[in-house]
Amino acid sequence: MSLDVAAFLADRAESVRFIHRLLSAIASRPAFAGCFGLHEWAMVYRQREHRHPLPLRLGQEGTDAVVESHQIRCTHFDAFRFFTSDAVSLNRIQPTRESQVELDQPGCLHASMDCHKWATKLGPAVPGKLALDCFELARDIRLLDMQASPYDFSSYGEPAVAIETAEGKAEYIARQREFSQRAGHLRAQLIDVCAALLHPAEPAARLGERP
Repeated sequence: MSLDVAAFLADRAESVRFIHRLLSAIASRPAFAGCFGLHEWAMVYRQREHRHPLPLRLGQEGTDAVVESHQIRCTHFDAFRFFTSDAVSLNRIQPTRESQVELDQPGCLHASMDCHKWATKLGPAVPGKLALDCFELARDIRLLDMQASPYDFSSYGEPAVAIETAEGKAEYIARQREFSQRAGHLRAQLIDVCAALLHPAEPAARLGERP
C-alpha cells in the first residue's frame, strides 16, 4: 500500500514544510550539552503547588537554591512556557513559538523527544519502524528528564540523576549526548520523508509502503 502524496499534501503541506524547515535547522547546529535538565527545576521554582503529584527530592528551599546557583539556558519553547513567573527572567534565552526554528538545537532533550511528535504529525508518510524508533527514543528520554528533575522519582524504582552534583552532571551529559546521536539519525530520516513529500519527482512513491 502506498501513500497518495498529492492528497496528503493537499491536507498537510504547510505542516510538512514547517517540519522540514525546523528539523533541517536543528540538524545544521552543534549540540549544546550543558543545560542539566534545569527546565524541570524552573517549572517548580518558588512554587508551592506543582504539576506532578510527587514530592521534591530536596524540598522547596533546596530546589530553589539549585535554580539560583546555576545559569539556565533553555532554548525550547514548549519547556520554557511552563517556567514559573519567577523563573522566566532567569533564563538567558527567551524562546517563543515564532523563534523555534532559530533556537531549537540537537542537544535539547525536548527537541529530541519531538522526533516522536513530528513522526506522528507526518502520519502515514512515516515508515512503521521509524515511527516506533521515534516513540522509543521519546520514552527513553522522558525517563532521564524525570530522573534529573527535582521530583523524588524513587517510588517508581528509578534512581535520581542528581544534577546538583558533579557526578550527576557528568551522567546527565553522557546520556544527553547519546540521545542526541540517536535523535540525529532519526531526524535525518524524518527530513528525508519531508523532502520526498515536497519533491515528488524523487522516490516519493515509496512513502508509506508497508514491509
